[in-house]
This record gives sequence, C-alpha cells and structure tokens, in this order.
Amino acid sequence: MAGLRPTEIDRVCAIIKSIRDRGITIIVVEHVMKAIMSVSDKLVVMESGKKIAEGNPRDIVKDPLVIEAYFGKE
Repeated sequence: MAGLRPTEIDRVCAIIKSIRDRGITIIVVEHVMKAIMSVSDKLVVMESGKKIAEGNPRDIVKDPLVIEAYFGKE
C-alpha cells in the first residue's frame, strides 16, 4: 500500500475486511504497518527472511524485536 493515496488505502482495507468478515483467510505481505494493523487478526513479522514475531496486533506493536526492526536501536 506504499504507493497508494490515503483514500485508496482505506478502500483496500475495506475490501480486505469484507473478505475477512466472510471467514476467508487472507495472506497479505505489507510494509505499511498502520494499514495492516487495522485489518489483521494475526500478524507474522519477518526481518531478513526470518520470523521475529507472531501474534495479535496489540501484542506485536509492543514486541521489542519488532520495534527494533522498524525503528532501529537507540
């Protein structure tokens, strides 16, 4: 969703939510965390081809490895 305008991101998220709400599993590869957090029940976060975290969005945003992967070390 990196190349999309905010209104386009909203539309894509609405489509994903509609599919999810019908009980269909969707795998989305995405780098825009804000967008993906609103449509996901479960996330798997990868860095350099390795899984560094898995869980619900509320827990993922607090995970130290995820924070380091996105924002770097102090």
